[in-house]
Amino acid sequence: MAHAKNHDYHILAPSIWPLIGAIGGFVMLFGAVLWMHGVTSWMFWAGLVAVLYTMFAWWSEVVVESRQGDHTPVVRIGLRYGFILFVMSEVMFFFAWFWSFFKHRMYPMYDYAGTEYIQPDIHAVDPFHLPLINTLVLLLSGCAITWAHHALVHGNDRKALVQGLAIGIALGVAFTGLQAFEYYELLAHEGWKFGGDQFYSNFFMATGFHGFHVLIGTIFLSVCLIRALKGDFTPEKHVGFEAAAWYWHFVDVVWLFLFFAVYIWGQAPLM
Repeated sequence: MAHAKNHDYHILAPSIWPLIGAIGGFVMLFGAVLWMHGVTSWMFWAGLVAVLYTMFAWWSEVVVESRQGDHTPVVRIGLRYGFILFVMSEVMFFFAWFWSFFKHRMYPMYDYAGTEYIQPDIHAVDPFHLPLINTLVLLLSGCAITWAHHALVHGNDRKALVQGLAIGIALGVAFTGLQAFEYYELLAHEGWKFGGDQFYSNFFMATGFHGFHVLIGTIFLSVCLIRALKGDFTPEKHVGFEAAAWYWHFVDVVWLFLFFAVYIWGQAPLM
């Protein structure tokens, strides 16, 4: 350890980052509302820069704390529990979109007060071409991250750790590119649109937010790759990489539900 500790807990020093992050988040969201009403968007971008800088600076301090020996076994347990709770909140976020999709898929009405069932419009996209390829790409990426995790925990194989992370990141970037191409094809050549009916809204919100999570996860893994190249992780201390792996597997599982529910079942005609 860089300094001696006579207890297992980490007593945090006063920090400005929670306040800066809260102010940045408020400015960003307030600016987004103004932007949606046609007002200048400078507040949104200023708040976004503040939030991103807070994330970089705050998490950099957490990495330094780990190197100094502040992340004892007890602290690492707390970090794991905290991240598990965060993933659970993400599960509920996607649960809301699945609920909306299932409701409007099975019980669409003329309006919110209506009682008459109407057959929903089906905007078909073949799930067994580009969506299936994207599914395989994301699952292979998850396999690469699992390989990297196993290499670290069982044997401290630094080369395999770096290779697995690099492959997983490359496949994550490929997934994002393929999804962007799919959106382009649907919007430019298939006549799809972002608004108009519940199917379009649910499809783009569910798959779009998942794509955003893939982007976040790719950045998460990229930071882990940089840290792995610097020799940060050990078989006993690798909470940051473990959290990134959990997040990536969560993204994998959500996509499997999206693929089967939205792409396959959701676009088949109801009997």
